[in-house]
Amino acid sequence: MSRICVYSGSSFGASLEYATVAAAFGRACARRGLTIVYGGGCVGLMGALADAALAAGGEVIGVIPRTMIAEERAHKSLTELIAVETMHERKQRMAQLADAFVALPGGIGTLEEVIEVFTWLQLGLHFKPVGLLNVGGFYDLLLEFLAHMRDQQFLTSKHHSMLAVSTDVEALLDQLITTKHHHVTKPVSHATTNAA
Repeated sequence: MSRICVYSGSSFGASLEYATVAAAFGRACARRGLTIVYGGGCVGLMGALADAALAAGGEVIGVIPRTMIAEERAHKSLTELIAVETMHERKQRMAQLADAFVALPGGIGTLEEVIEVFTWLQLGLHFKPVGLLNVGGFYDLLLEFLAHMRDQQFLTSKHHSMLAVSTDVEALLDQLITTKHHHVTKPVSHATTNAA
């Protein structure tokens, strides 16, 4: 694993812990020689992540739509900034560049991005590790809902277990580095009752 895609909020959130951990994640990646691929922003947790990684000597690649560059949301000191036309192109390019994916705290964009790559993993469209850094219990409700999906048999136990989760930066990175996924076929279920 040499490049890790990090999804995170463009705001700082309600807790100071979020920015502290985002910066710690950036420094940890730099120490391990992992290039960060992220959304290219200079604000919120995105900015804190990139600033910390760069200050620690790490490499950071940003992928951002041209409209956001025009709005001056782009980080100006990255190792590389890739301009794209659409959000779909942005997500696709980030996924192509990365060997693993992690979500830090964030909003609906962060949630949508990490769930999408987790879905692709379930479908066997890639076998790259996907993880959540569960800072201060931020993702507890999502994890509870995913367990509910499993219990209601909409998500298999094997697919459910593919998501790496930790409250600790180093522990999560260790999980991602050592994880080797392979395709797990989802069983096809048929209706057991006849329609009236």
